[in-house]
Amino acid sequence: MCPWSCFGYTIFLLSYTANPVTGCDVMDMSVAGNRSLQKNTNASCMEWEMAADLEVTCWGGDWGLPSVDTDSLIVMAYIRFTGAPVKLNHVDNTWKTSTGFVPAMAFQEVIFTRPSGIINLLRKQKYNADYFLSAKEGADTLAYVALLEEKLYPALLYTFWVDSENYCNMTRPWFAARIPFPLNFYLPGKMARAALRRILLTRGAPPLYNLSEVEMQINKDAKECLNLLSYRLGMQQFFFGDIPTSLDAFVFGYIAPLYKACLHNSHLQLHLKQLHNLCKFCDSILSTYFTSEIQQKLEGLSPAMQDTVDANLQKLTQLVNKESNLIEKMDDKLRQSPQHRPIQTAVPKPAAVSDQSNSTQFAMS
Repeated sequence: MCPWSCFGYTIFLLSYTANPVTGCDVMDMSVAGNRSLQKNTNASCMEWEMAADLEVTCWGGDWGLPSVDTDSLIVMAYIRFTGAPVKLNHVDNTWKTSTGFVPAMAFQEVIFTRPSGIINLLRKQKYNADYFLSAKEGADTLAYVALLEEKLYPALLYTFWVDSENYCNMTRPWFAARIPFPLNFYLPGKMARAALRRILLTRGAPPLYNLSEVEMQINKDAKECLNLLSYRLGMQQFFFGDIPTSLDAFVFGYIAPLYKACLHNSHLQLHLKQLHNLCKFCDSILSTYFTSEIQQKLEGLSPAMQDTVDANLQKLTQLVNKESNLIEKMDDKLRQSPQHRPIQTAVPKPAAVSDQSNSTQFAMS
């Protein structure tokens, strides 16, 4: 090798340093003469920094869950599993979002509204919960996710939105209480009709022509799906060992609402509660990754509501203090002002009966 080339290669290596601020590799292009590499490196650094500014909008929580929406639970669980610096924004109705759908995440003027799209975005930002999975385990993940969407999700739609007892006593009142007037009279019914149409379009093919036959079939498929998930989980903490993956996020998002909701009529919920390892799986994720959210929901207040209540309570305390001070001042003025003593009237005392008169009367009698 030419000595001049060796000297140039040495300078090239010495000029290759790491930026202590961003942690990204930066190269002195004045020595290497390759500006395209610097451009690509700066772009990757910019993407890494933009991950910290991501924000996802999800449905609010209840029933001891951080969210009542399946897709929102999937995204929230994946974010907690990977530790991605994503801000969670809870809403009580989808009209507060820019697209009308939840979950929703905006990145570079593109809005992602499906769990798969949001998870792929986080993977591109180097937050991959499936990093340690093998090719076979990755294929199993795709298969189980497809099984959940095909077998379990129609039963969830029917349980929450089509079953008349659950819809009238739990689902409709819950959503109507959170959707602003007058949309609360229209949107729950629209959501129920959309759920029914999806069930009939996907599972209402021959020979299943009426709704009762469809209900029996989808409940049967859902129970078989739950049994298969329980068998696959076994005694493990997560589906692929001790580290949560995207499959754990999907399973948690699908079965947690069914497990925690206060349903009035659900054979499927009773069947799930008999699979103790799946129930323990949900409880473990809630206690490990959503402790703060559960505490806030148990108290019945979201962070924004808590701030509002604290501010109102502070104003109320100040108002009460002012009123108490005014009352004290009025009392002091009343005490210092001249007072007229009350007029005391003489009350005649009853005449005392002498013992002599009593004895005389006794003798005469």
